[in-house]
Amino acid sequence: MTEKANREACGIKRYEAAGLAGLAVWWVIYRCLEPFAVWFAYSLCGFTRGTHLGSAVEFFVFESPKVLMLLVLVVFGVGIVRTFFTPERTRRILSGKSEALGNVLAALLGIVTPFCSCSAVPLFIGFVTTGVPLGVTFSFLISSPMVNEVALVLLFGLFGWKVAAIYLSTGLVIAIASGWVIGRMRMERFVEDWVYRTQTGPGAEQDDPDWPARVRLGFDAVRDIVGRVWIYVLIGIGVGAGIHGYVPENFMASLMGKGVWWSVPLAVLIGVPMYSNAAGIIPIVQALLGKGAALGTVLAFMMSVIALSMPEAIILRKVLKPHLLAVFFGVVALGIMAVGYLFNVLM
Repeated sequence: MTEKANREACGIKRYEAAGLAGLAVWWVIYRCLEPFAVWFAYSLCGFTRGTHLGSAVEFFVFESPKVLMLLVLVVFGVGIVRTFFTPERTRRILSGKSEALGNVLAALLGIVTPFCSCSAVPLFIGFVTTGVPLGVTFSFLISSPMVNEVALVLLFGLFGWKVAAIYLSTGLVIAIASGWVIGRMRMERFVEDWVYRTQTGPGAEQDDPDWPARVRLGFDAVRDIVGRVWIYVLIGIGVGAGIHGYVPENFMASLMGKGVWWSVPLAVLIGVPMYSNAAGIIPIVQALLGKGAALGTVLAFMMSVIALSMPEAIILRKVLKPHLLAVFFGVVALGIMAVGYLFNVLM
């Protein structure tokens, strides 16, 4: 083994040791959050157990560091995973595939490929102009924000694997089915004409980074993403704390319970104009479920906030004519409502 290879191997071992030590410290702190929140609310602040304010303060003090710690961990991990999936590599994978296989691959790749609302237009243009079918492109555009890896891990950490699996599976089904339906409608004529006139050559090939570089990119992702969303997380937890402490359980059950047929479409209508990231909406979801709201209704609300945001609609309007944009929103909204009703019946 060369001297350079020896240095690289030693460097990787140091990263592994530091990572294991960091995880151990993270786990110890995480396990201490609940007793600390109880001590803070009822011993340090002197609130009486069972009071509205005491419950709200305990919820906020416990959930704030809990959600942020989970967020840091998952963003770091996903930041490393994403070094293996560039937009150009994703485009090559999807090009030339049959439409049915393409819908499935696009939905799966949407989970791990870097995507945000601001990149919707260049990704859309790149896919369409290199022969990726329109329906496959929409499967990717729907899956990427809807099946959010941050939301997935936070749901797993807060509610367990069953709720996380429900979110993952239903989000993928909506993305695949919606893309397939849009593909069957043959709506290519409702893409803005200038998109097809745009020429996109093959992207520049990039060398795969080594593991120290991947770790640095993971830390960069934490600084970038957590640095931008932490305030929304705290706002979401604050709203959740208010719901947890002050909203009566029978009120939420009557408004978002299984027996209210209009609760699912209402949840979708409320969610669409809201603009929040997954990390900010999860604490509100937790509080709603804790107060008696039905799982299907809450899932419909969460998915509509994440997947049907108004900022994304405004950006996509640059490449889609109003008719296709309306179909896109309508098909996805119907899919989300179907999921809401289904799980209100089954769960």
